[in-house]
Order: sequence, then C-alpha cells, then structure tokens
Amino acid sequence: MDNNILMEENVTKEISNTSDKLGTMSIPKLMFVMSAPAMLSMLVQALYNIVDSIFVAKLGEEALTALSLAFPMQMIVGAFAIGIGVGTNSLIARELGSGRKHNAGQVAQLGLLLALISAVLFAASGYGIAKAFISGFTNDAEIAQMGTTYLTVVMTIAIGQCVEITLNKILQAVGNMIVPMLSQLIGAITNIILDPLFIFGLIGFPALGVLGAAIATVVGQICACIFTVIMILVKKPEIDIFFKKGFRVTKDNLIGVLKVGIPSIILNAVNSLTSTFMNKILIAFSETAVAVYGVFFKLQSFVFMPIFGLNQGTMPIMGYNYGARNEKRFKKTFLYAIFVALAIMIMGTLVFLLLPEQLLSLFNASENMYAIGIKAFKYASLCFIPAAASIIFTAMFTAVGMGTRSMFQSILRQIALVLPLAFVLGKYVGLDATWFAFPIAEMTTVMIFIPILIVTIKKLFPKDKQKLELN
Repeated sequence: MDNNILMEENVTKEISNTSDKLGTMSIPKLMFVMSAPAMLSMLVQALYNIVDSIFVAKLGEEALTALSLAFPMQMIVGAFAIGIGVGTNSLIARELGSGRKHNAGQVAQLGLLLALISAVLFAASGYGIAKAFISGFTNDAEIAQMGTTYLTVVMTIAIGQCVEITLNKILQAVGNMIVPMLSQLIGAITNIILDPLFIFGLIGFPALGVLGAAIATVVGQICACIFTVIMILVKKPEIDIFFKKGFRVTKDNLIGVLKVGIPSIILNAVNSLTSTFMNKILIAFSETAVAVYGVFFKLQSFVFMPIFGLNQGTMPIMGYNYGARNEKRFKKTFLYAIFVALAIMIMGTLVFLLLPEQLLSLFNASENMYAIGIKAFKYASLCFIPAAASIIFTAMFTAVGMGTRSMFQSILRQIALVLPLAFVLGKYVGLDATWFAFPIAEMTTVMIFIPILIVTIKKLFPKDKQKLELN
C-alpha cells in the first residue's frame, strides 16, 4: 500500500512539473514562462528571414525579386507543417486538460506521422511545382531561373521543417517551451552563419548565389530537427511522442487533429495566396514594386513574429483551461494576450512610420526602391495595430478547437477584403494607394469579429457550466 502511494505521489509530482502548471500557475507568470522563449525564438527566426534577404540583395535586385516571387510557395510548405503542428497541439492540450494523458500521446504520434507524410509529398512534387509557379510570374529568364532553383530546394528537402515544427508544437502543448526555443535558435543561427559562406563562397566554400541561400535554409532546418529529436530522447516528455507498439490511428483523433489542422493550414496558406496575388497586382506596375513588397513582408515579420510566439505560449494555456472548464483563467489569459500584442504592434508601427529609409537601406535599395518603398512602409504599417487583435482572436478560436472560425477570419482579412481593395485602389488611384488596402482590411475584420468573439466566449462557458458541442 505504501509503495502504491509513493508511486502515485511521484506521478503527481511529475505531471505538476509539466502540463499541470497550465492550470495552477499565476497567469502573468505562466504567460511569460510559456511565451517568452517562443517570442525570442520567433524574433530570431524573423531576423534570419531579414538577414537572408539582405545577403541575397547584394547579388542584385533581380535576385531579391526572385526570392520575393518564390516566398509565397515557400510559405505553403510552412503552412502544412504549422497546420499539422497546431492541430496536434490543440488536441493534446485539451486531452491533457481533460485528464486523458494516454490519448494525448496517441495524438502526438499521429501528428508526427502526418508530418512525415507531408514531407514525402513535397519531396515528390517540389521541382514541377516550383518551375510552374515561378514561370507564371515573370518572363525574365534570370529571375525565373533563380526563383525556380531556390524554391525547388526548399520544397524537395522540407522534411527537417515539417518534423521539427510538429515536434515543437507537441512539446509546447505539454508546457515545454525551452526546447522549441533552442531548436529554432539553432536552426536560424545555423542558417545565418551558412548564408554568406554558401552565397558568396567564403573561406573555401563555392560561391553558389541563390542556390547557396536555399541550401543554408534546409541545412538549418535539419539541424533544428535533429536537436529536437535528441532532446526528446534525452528528456523523455510525459507523453509518448515517437511511435510505440500500441500506436494506432483512430477516427476520433484524426478528425480532432484535422478539424483544427486543416483550417490552420488554410489560415497559414492564406498568407501565401495574398502574397501571390499581391505580386500579380504589383508586377503590373514594376518588378521593383514586387521587390519592395517582398522586403516589407520580410521586415513586418519582425513585428508579427513575436505575436505568433505569444500565440504559441497562450494557446496551450487557453486550450488546457477550456478543457478543465476554468473560465476565469481562460478569459484572463485572453485579455493579457490582447494587451501584450497591442503594445508590440504599437512599437512596430512607430518604427515603420519613422524609419522607412533606414529599413530600406538594409537591402541595398535603389533610388526607385526608395521612391516606392518609403510610402509603402508608412501606409501598409497602419495595419499592425488592428492585426494584433485579429491574431489573438485567431489563437483563441484555435485553442478551443474552433479552427473554422480562425480560417474564415483569416480569409476575410487577407483575401476577401485586402486583395479586391488592392486591385481597385491600384487600378483607379495608383500604386501608392494600393498599400492602404492592408489597414482597411484589418480594421474592417476586427469590427466584424468583435461581436462574434463575445458570443463565442459566452457559449464556451454557459452559466449552467454544461459543455456545449461547438462547430
């Protein structure tokens, strides 16, 4: 009897050190513990994106344009990886909050399987997709060749990215934010170090140009993946992540992951579609306008990435406390997240409004890029503050398994509103007016979704405390 009690105490202690803190630690402290590592790693990831483009820009405006054209399809690969990871993360957090630890492990293994399948599909189709995609945007043979080369490599060797992102989302679901942070740091730093070596041929390496940038990218992703796998094997999280003998794919788990995962894939792919069609709209003005948009998109990630890191930290907290039916902790987490996101976005807006020339100078900007880019940065950055609210709304919907609402919100703000606005403003007013499409779309979306959010939260926690079937 004493041995059984001791064993039970040990198990209880182990759980309290990991996922149970999601339901007990004070919200401000918990948000800091959960979000700060993710925000730091996402900042480094954003820094990598910027540094990558800075190095490529030294090859010429054509190379920078090639990467800008390739970036939307590159985001599709990331969208699949993130979508699978988010779907897995959301279901694991809810299962742990409901006390179903064994099934949480089954979900983790299912997520890893889906990540491997997606990597195989990208490997099989990468070259054909890359060539067709890039050739649809430009007749410039040099730009087309560089864009196809870069995109082919990052698509066909996507296994590091797919597996690493999914494993990190699983770890975040059980409250481990340190390993994902270190993993992304290792990947980004490796990429930053290898970029100049492979692009320009330093210290004995061959000068590979844009191909070198692509190789540096996938090597960084593989290094990050290897680190995460090693840490899981050494640290042994409280749920089984790697395939065990008893693993099986169940209908409920598959639906549970895909119910959030597919909308999340679409949600993240929306960014790609927006960039694709924006490139179509802008290239009618000039290839320089495309390069400016590509630079803006990379730089704005330095503002948005910390918000996404905040999401990574707060989603498991909201998901766990929704599963545990703790309304007070759920709402408090949501409100704190809104406050922090707005503070970050206000600072980001000020930087883009006050320092557009300095930002453009980082990318070896031509006079034409300055002429277009200064106005573009000032006008488009007005979208940052309303976007902060939209992103946290999306995180809340995803955390409780309502992925379709996240998807519709993103489609509204990034496709249904912004693209028609950009087309009409560009066609009938001019290039400068095109950039106003972003703040108009973001503000409109927030106004539409505020009442939807209020009604949703009331349904999540009805007065009689009985769970309702949503979606």
